Amino acid sequence: MAWYDKYLSIYGKPFSEVPQDIIDGTRERLAALQSDQPLASVVVIGYNEETHLQACLWAISEIKCKYPLEIIGVDNNSKDRTAEIFEKSGIPYYREYQHSCGYARRCGLQHSKGRFYFDVDSDTIYPPYYYEVMLEQLLKPGVACVSATWSYFPDSNHSKLGLKIYELTRDLFLWIQHFKRPELSVRGLVFAYNADYGRQEPYRVDIIRGEDGSMAFNLKKYGRIVFVRDRRCRAITGYGTMGQEPLWQSFLKHIKVQMKGITRLFYRANHYEDNDDNIVH
Repeated sequence: MAWYDKYLSIYGKPFSEVPQDIIDGTRERLAALQSDQPLASVVVIGYNEETHLQACLWAISEIKCKYPLEIIGVDNNSKDRTAEIFEKSGIPYYREYQHSCGYARRCGLQHSKGRFYFDVDSDTIYPPYYYEVMLEQLLKPGVACVSATWSYFPDSNHSKLGLKIYELTRDLFLWIQHFKRPELSVRGLVFAYNADYGRQEPYRVDIIRGEDGSMAFNLKKYGRIVFVRDRRCRAITGYGTMGQEPLWQSFLKHIKVQMKGITRLFYRANHYEDNDDNIVH
């Protein structure tokens, strides 16, 4: 049995179908985790994530971390019961009316109290030692931010073997890429950084995607970007970033995209030009 199986029992279900004992237990455990003097802020953002958020919070409520934390939420003006789930979880949460991950991340950063800031996506489930392992890297001298790896949960459209091959190939590419372009290997769902530095480098809200990589790029002036390869902090998520297309199609599509700029693996970049199709107009 995988560590995440019990959380998947409610993942994808409407909030009305979540057992009350899970809601109550999550609330009690989250309250016990909250610290008035947190070393790190765990910031859960969500937009119309009614069917995923409770599973994410349930997993967070059962984490094992020796460092003091605060857990807060940001509802990105959802139209479903996302805000209600935050409210019933008992954690402080804020509403960001301007829609985009950049605005939601920025809202969370503005309200966070911790020395370190954890991006958390509400459609993602994090293993129990995720925060502790990531913090141990962040506490090392000269480290500005860290990014981990993630897996997809197998379903009827994606086999375990196919996913393993896909993830192994992707992780190998990200690992090779991180030597010269670590900022390009950062993914927001598994990203954490020094919040004091982050507050000096505001999130970009004028781009459609890439706000976390842009933040990581700006943080390089303060220290290293560490790519954490540890099974204890490997998150699991749905197929929002991949879509429901067959694995082989997604695999070939990613190869085609990456091959266009393969030479970047061999040199560093001091600047990136924005693509017009990624600008919010």
